[in-house]
Amino acid sequence: MKKKVLFLCTGNSCRSQMAEGWLRHLAGDQFDVVSAGTHPVGLNPYAVTVMQEVGVDISHHVSARVDPYLDQQFDYVITVCDRAQEACPIFPRASTMLQWSFEDPAKAKGTYEQQLVVFRKIRDEIADRIRRFVADGGP
Repeated sequence: MKKKVLFLCTGNSCRSQMAEGWLRHLAGDQFDVVSAGTHPVGLNPYAVTVMQEVGVDISHHVSARVDPYLDQQFDYVITVCDRAQEACPIFPRASTMLQWSFEDPAKAKGTYEQQLVVFRKIRDEIADRIRRFVADGGP
């Protein structure tokens, strides 16, 4: 039976979307995965671009509110930013809550290429964390 995972971020635009894409790509046969935000702002096109560079298509993802997931059972609820952790709603039916802190790539400044560099760095950090999560069979 697949374990259920919710990645939670504030905007559900970058980090949680990339984490969802990575976990689905690397271990979709082991995990049912969704992502949501406390204040969703829409899927970030830079996140889509850098994930496409590594063969993971998240272009079909939708930035979603966390509310519909509050009463659902999850094996893991994983916040991927500090702000979501601070404003994270209670998940009484979550077996395990985890906090993974990643820099917000949406705050990157500079040229298009300079911003892509930041998004690639965070994409790769998330990929490393997801690979360890999968290798450990969870946290």
